[in-house]
Amino acid sequence: METIAALRGIVTVLNTPFTDDDRVDADALAAHVEYALRSGVAGFLVPALASEVYKLTAGERGLVVRTTLDATRGRVPVIGGATAASADERLAAARQLIELGCDGVLAAIPYTTAAEYTQHVAALAQLQPPLLMLQDWDAAGYGLPLPLILDLFDRFEAFRSIKIEVVPAGVKYSQVLDATGGRLHVSGGWAVTQMIEALDRGVHTLMPTGLHPIYTRIYRLYQAGDRAAAAALFRRLLPVLAFSNQHLDISLHFFKRLLHRQGLYPTPRVREPVLPFDAYHTRIADELIEYALDLTREVDRL
Repeated sequence: METIAALRGIVTVLNTPFTDDDRVDADALAAHVEYALRSGVAGFLVPALASEVYKLTAGERGLVVRTTLDATRGRVPVIGGATAASADERLAAARQLIELGCDGVLAAIPYTTAAEYTQHVAALAQLQPPLLMLQDWDAAGYGLPLPLILDLFDRFEAFRSIKIEVVPAGVKYSQVLDATGGRLHVSGGWAVTQMIEALDRGVHTLMPTGLHPIYTRIYRLYQAGDRAAAAALFRRLLPVLAFSNQHLDISLHFFKRLLHRQGLYPTPRVREPVLPFDAYHTRIADELIEYALDLTREVDRL
């Protein structure tokens, strides 16, 4: 738990690579892990929404986690994703992640009532994961009530990290950090479009899915006290984020095409069901991928 408590920087959420015949490509995933490590990422989260977690079988989930752990070799923490369609599947996934040796377990639990949500968290905490990270995901609203988050933080020793992905994320980052005195580890994900704001507010980690050299460079500049340079580089990334963050499915298509263009993934395949990605999307994505690669090469020369 101390490892995650000290975790700062860019934690990569790994897209799952697929072969042309729709199998998980473990070799491509290992290559992506190594590339991300060379770029300076601080850890990994897998499988999660950006990994197409709901489209993976239990065996495939185990494969992507084992591959990530083997490729990482303890150099940075690996948080395993236990998000699943049902409570029983979520608990089974969490058990598997703990057995595999993940440094933490993440779960997105649908919110209905505080009492029911607390029961689900209690069931996960009873498994005694090294750390429990809750994913506060709500693409159209404010997510978990703050009093519930604070109650869970007081009740369960394992719950020491939260990934906040709500609308708007910024105020909630500050509310959680202020209410816990910074003791609850806070990560940002989907709201990476507000990266500088997140850093200003004191968020511990950010969890994008690609562009590792650019994100790590922005983070290092900011931490070195050069906020202006960090913000200037981040603004150059905004055209890419404006396109890719339209919807999770657009993001999947875009970043897999980027990883394919980088030579890391042999195919840009995204599993069905997925929103259409038509000729107009393809043209704009390919233009932005060239732009992103040019920016990456520029950053690599610094």
